[in-house]
Amino acid sequence: MITRYAIEHAIEFVYSGPVRGSVMTLYLCPLQDRHQIVSRFSIQTDPAGAVFDFDGYLGNRGHFFDRPAPHRRLSILARSIVEVGPIPEKPESLGADAWEELRRATAEPELRLMLQPSRFARPSPALDEFISSCDLEPGEDPLAGALALRTRLHQSFDYIPGATAVDSPIEQILETREGVCQDYAHVMASILRGWGVPTRYVSGYLGSDRGDGEGVTTGESHAWVEGWFAGPGWIGFDPTNDVQCDERHVRVAVGRDYADVPPTRGVFHGSAESMLSTEVRIVRETSSR
Repeated sequence: MITRYAIEHAIEFVYSGPVRGSVMTLYLCPLQDRHQIVSRFSIQTDPAGAVFDFDGYLGNRGHFFDRPAPHRRLSILARSIVEVGPIPEKPESLGADAWEELRRATAEPELRLMLQPSRFARPSPALDEFISSCDLEPGEDPLAGALALRTRLHQSFDYIPGATAVDSPIEQILETREGVCQDYAHVMASILRGWGVPTRYVSGYLGSDRGDGEGVTTGESHAWVEGWFAGPGWIGFDPTNDVQCDERHVRVAVGRDYADVPPTRGVFHGSAESMLSTEVRIVRETSSR
């Protein structure tokens, strides 16, 4: 099945006083590969001006701009038309030699990178305590273990918007058991990497399961993880919703964690404070095949 989405991602920065200029880097353009086609993408800004694109690492497509004139607000509107699918059915377990095959394959530099600790996905005493208290073990099969971990994280944490910030360390969700999608993803990545499974963070959108233009989702962007296994390759896990990733998941960028691929990253010149607001609207259109 191929599913078509029309996506609008609106971002606004409001400053407490005039700023003399802003420079911004964006990761808002969905990825394009054999399972996801971007037929249209645009970015509008206010103040208006040129927006330049660049090729980031791991196939990410980024954009940047500079607005040197004084302003008190900066708005960004990204629009995408994306087709997702068909997504091949994934196995729920692998063979008896799966761990050994995985260890041999992770000699490759790209996979080894996704085994290394990163800013938000890393070992810590709080993580060790959480793993011990929940009796989380990799098991005899790496894929079956990852599926069980996804479910256990979904059961262990409460999804509470505003409970954490974009720069909150994993210790916060581990201690409070409250967080949002990126926190779930960082904890799952930290544990899977500790088990020896290459894991990358994915930013994106979660569409509705209703088609024919009736499926409209509003809110914010989403995050999940992908683990690599010998044989099937990269498999997506959404611990926030306890589901395997499918045609509802629109991938925007991949990295080691949120710090690699935030939707926006920038600076402004001035002494003002800034307030950020975002809104995402996703319309699932008619599905085919």
